[in-house]
Amino acid sequence: MTTATTTRTAARVTDAVKVYGAGDTAVRALDGVTVAFPAGRFTAIMGPSGSGKSTLMHCAAGLDTLTSGAAYIGDTELGALDDRRLTLLRRDRVGFVFQAFNLVPTLTVAENIRLPLDLAGTRGDPEWIDALVDVVGLRDRLHHRPSELSGGQQQRVAVARAFAGRPDVVFADEPTGNLDSRSGGEVLGLLARAAGETDRTVVMVTHDPMAAAHADEVVFLADGRLVDRMESPTADRVLDRMKAFEVPS
Repeated sequence: MTTATTTRTAARVTDAVKVYGAGDTAVRALDGVTVAFPAGRFTAIMGPSGSGKSTLMHCAAGLDTLTSGAAYIGDTELGALDDRRLTLLRRDRVGFVFQAFNLVPTLTVAENIRLPLDLAGTRGDPEWIDALVDVVGLRDRLHHRPSELSGGQQQRVAVARAFAGRPDVVFADEPTGNLDSRSGGEVLGLLARAAGETDRTVVMVTHDPMAAAHADEVVFLADGRLVDRMESPTADRVLDRMKAFEVPS
């Protein structure tokens, strides 16, 4: 039990409740979830369709607000921030990787990677950016535009862009959903390496046991509740756990 007090937490939610709609049509997407994402670790969020995994990620990242409970990035409670300060926090302390690569087609790879820093009007850390380029293996592609890259290469650019501003935590929503298995495996290995080598935190939503096996830990949701956690996951163990959700209790 000592780990919880000694391990730094990059993001967490406590008693998180999210209700969409009202009255008879109300849907309780999160139902009292408390979970912490340790700093410097790669955590996957899994669960059946409709379990609340994307809602949890969106609320933890400040992209959506909780109905009740609290969400934190580090020690900062997101619900206490006004829109301007929340926007600044997301810009400076949070990175995002989505299923769609969301690259700007008219910019080169180098310009896409630097985009968050340029929008923030900051130079960033050139050595950090340079090291990132090597981590994602794109040194020979810096002057190419997205249309000249494969899907896997485009997602690698998106990963580098997410880490460019040295965020506390990078949230990845089904980051391999548009990729073939080989490219997807490369991107997942890259996320794991980026977390390990740069001491950043990665939180990924996925439905794929193979993807979850790249994480340090998997948290499982069902019906809006946290139902299990698994350290050092393997694809087989994750698949077995997911199958249990399909068995009527």
